[in-house]
Amino acid sequence: MGIIGWIILGLIAGAIAKAILPGRQGGGWLMTLLLGVVGALIGGWLGSAIFNVGLEDFWSIQTWLVAIIGAIVVLLIYGLVTRGSRKA
Repeated sequence: MGIIGWIILGLIAGAIAKAILPGRQGGGWLMTLLLGVVGALIGGWLGSAIFNVGLEDFWSIQTWLVAIIGAIVVLLIYGLVTRGSRKA
């Protein structure tokens, strides 16, 4: 799967991660989707490196799980980093 496929997958994974992890992360939906792309790319890279499994198939369940988990992790980290910077 090419970079365009991972970007599309990341946008969808970011939306799913936001639905799973509701909260007051700064940046709104646009930032969530961008973080989803980053999470999907990092998750795909780590998943293929750790599990030595090719994640080339867009419709594979492993690809989707890795992308969603990567997006959730990136959203969690982003939420922790920006927690103190928001004004109440």
